[in-house]
Amino acid sequence: MFPNRKCKTNPRERHTGRQNNTKQVLASCTVTLFVGIDLNRLKMSEDDNMEAGAALLLLLAVLGSSSAEFYGDSISFMQPRVKKDGTVQVTFYHRQNGRGDCTNQSSLACVDGACAGVDAVQFQETDTDATGQNRYCQTEDYESATVFANQSSLSLSDSGCCWKTNIEGKTSWTSKAELDLGTRSDSHSINSCPVTTTVSSLRIPQNCFTRVRLLAHDPDGDEVRCRFADGATAPANTSLVENTCTLESDGQVQAGVHVFEVMVEDFPSKNITLTYRDGTSALRAGSDSTPLCRVKLQFVIEVLQAASCDSQPTFLSRTPSHGDVLHAPVGKAFHLLAEAQATSQITDFQVSGPLNINKTVTQGTTAELSLNWTPQSSDLYRFVPICFTAETLNMQSEMRCVVVMVTQAAAVQGKATVQCFPNKMMVILEKASMPGIDINFLQLTDPSCSLTSNDTHIMGSMSFSTCGTKLEDKGDYMVFKNRINSYVLPGEVIVRRRTIKIDFSCEFPKTISISSYYNLHNADYIFTESSFGSFGYTFDIYRDGNFTTKVEPSAYPVQVKLMDMIYMGIQAKSELPNVTLFVESCRATPDDNPDNTLFYDLIQNGCSKDPTLKSYLVDQNSYNFEVQAFKFTGNYDQVYITCSVILCEPDNPFSRCAQGCLNEPFRRRKRGLSKETSSHYIIQGPLQFVRSAAPIMAGDMLEPEMRKIDVPAAVNPPASASGSKPDPRSDIRSETRPETRSGSHGSGVMAVFTSNLTTVVFATAFVVSVVLLVLVIRHYSRRRTAEDRKVLIEEDPQS
Repeated sequence: MFPNRKCKTNPRERHTGRQNNTKQVLASCTVTLFVGIDLNRLKMSEDDNMEAGAALLLLLAVLGSSSAEFYGDSISFMQPRVKKDGTVQVTFYHRQNGRGDCTNQSSLACVDGACAGVDAVQFQETDTDATGQNRYCQTEDYESATVFANQSSLSLSDSGCCWKTNIEGKTSWTSKAELDLGTRSDSHSINSCPVTTTVSSLRIPQNCFTRVRLLAHDPDGDEVRCRFADGATAPANTSLVENTCTLESDGQVQAGVHVFEVMVEDFPSKNITLTYRDGTSALRAGSDSTPLCRVKLQFVIEVLQAASCDSQPTFLSRTPSHGDVLHAPVGKAFHLLAEAQATSQITDFQVSGPLNINKTVTQGTTAELSLNWTPQSSDLYRFVPICFTAETLNMQSEMRCVVVMVTQAAAVQGKATVQCFPNKMMVILEKASMPGIDINFLQLTDPSCSLTSNDTHIMGSMSFSTCGTKLEDKGDYMVFKNRINSYVLPGEVIVRRRTIKIDFSCEFPKTISISSYYNLHNADYIFTESSFGSFGYTFDIYRDGNFTTKVEPSAYPVQVKLMDMIYMGIQAKSELPNVTLFVESCRATPDDNPDNTLFYDLIQNGCSKDPTLKSYLVDQNSYNFEVQAFKFTGNYDQVYITCSVILCEPDNPFSRCAQGCLNEPFRRRKRGLSKETSSHYIIQGPLQFVRSAAPIMAGDMLEPEMRKIDVPAAVNPPASASGSKPDPRSDIRSETRPETRSGSHGSGVMAVFTSNLTTVVFATAFVVSVVLLVLVIRHYSRRRTAEDRKVLIEEDPQS
């Protein structure tokens, strides 16, 4: 596959039945001639120079025709075995990734003559590009070496050309592994090396490069650390988290292909003694800087141009978690199922697996990977790394890896029942399903947590943040997992107890969306975060200010009247024994969209914004408040309340909870300074406003300008003292006057007083008008009578 420095035919052809490929052998031998040129031999005759030039041209032609590119490799060991004669048999598996010729793979060799030689046992191509574009391929080589009895360690190495064209300008590559052959005082066997691997080709969009989790599992339970290998050129803006073996970006990583060379090393978690076959010994402290084993992991990452990160395939909950340890008995089929979804069609799954593994892929926007493998007797006690990614034409999912432990018989699992609660989980094992089990030799991931038992069952209870419980992101689910292990006592040379490994876990969806046809009461909100585990909130409406009687779900939507007091409460439930609840904001909207452009802030940045709002801090986990009912201007009769809430560790002066009200948002500190959750939104509602019975009034009794005004029916008009129908204009004045909106009792009295005064004024004016009219009429009547009398008197003398 990759031209190396050794000129030889491919010994694997004898074991695989493949026909010998003359071009492949020629390429390998020609490279040996090329790298073996001595500078002294450059002083040749003209004829020699002509012959050498012809040979070089032939070499370049051959290499150009093969066009093989190196994408990286990994080495995994089985536990070394000491033979009767004191020699040590070391079996290892070498996986190489690349593009081009995947049928001619280089082999590792012992360094400094530590072994009699390396025997190639089996070789096979295990994965290749299913699209036919020959973008990548992977092979695995099964080899064995016999180390001389006087050797205390073994070093394996291989090198060759050529790396895929990369930003770092790397061309030649070197594989390397070193292991100590001393017998450990804790396990009475030679150390087992860390297990690691990667898929052939990793691709990440530039703007989505945040982290890459590498597999680093140690069969002995030692502490595993990762670092960039000596002489490696770490790509700019990348770093390696030592204890988690996670590759992270510190800034924008340049688009293109980058080479990564990582050394994976294990260190004892406690003081041990190593004893060698020559009688010498050495003490290894847990903090010792000398590793027991180091394995070089090499891979490339192609950083693509920026793209939508939402287009990356994501694994679903049926997929094993990264780092899971699975079990496979010899001679029985092992089955692994993974499921992923994407916005575009998933065409394939890239897999890094063992020899003879079979892959079946179901394509689609939701796709499945089915892996089947039957371990052979030669695989017994082997820890097999398997990694996989989901592939679309342009995007790739995260790389997820597991370890498969090959056992003699099916792993002892027993009948176990797991009960999941909001803040803890409980495991119950049936003793009858595991004959001969001894609780005295069982422990959880954290040995400080104890198990209990009775005559029939073994029980364990733990919160999601104790007893070694780990949080794992499984795409659409968050998983809290733990394990029950059997163990041996220090100094035990033999045991007759069966090895027990029982995994158990609880799964919670990342988001819970509860809805109904008619806006039923929202159920509890559950969230999960790595630093806080699982926690939840309840958001309720209460019937009165005692905050004891909740409005039952059947009463939703809750009907209220304007200016009524509304009583609401938020409670936090966390697996952590001591946390503080902080309500950062509460906003009202006319629908259940908190981002609606029409909104009204009740609380903002921890500060009260509504003058009628009163809050009551019952305890550090509860927050009750009341506010006077209101409605949005316009044709809206419902209100939803959305609050942003945070949980903080108590008594931390840097936490958001401790800061309280911040009128100046720029003063807020970075979240990383304290242990607290992200802001989570919880919503309650709707509050539906009901209208009071309005007085019936004919439209023609209103003045023209009054007919254009919508008289609010929710405000009850005051009755007049006389019991007559009130003037409708008094309603309008009552709605618009400030004292009416504030609910002042004097407003009703003033309205009645104003109504009676108007009646008196009009009555008085009417009486005065009538009197004046009578007086005028009487005045003119008398005047007319006098004039008539005068006329009559004047006419009488003539008669």
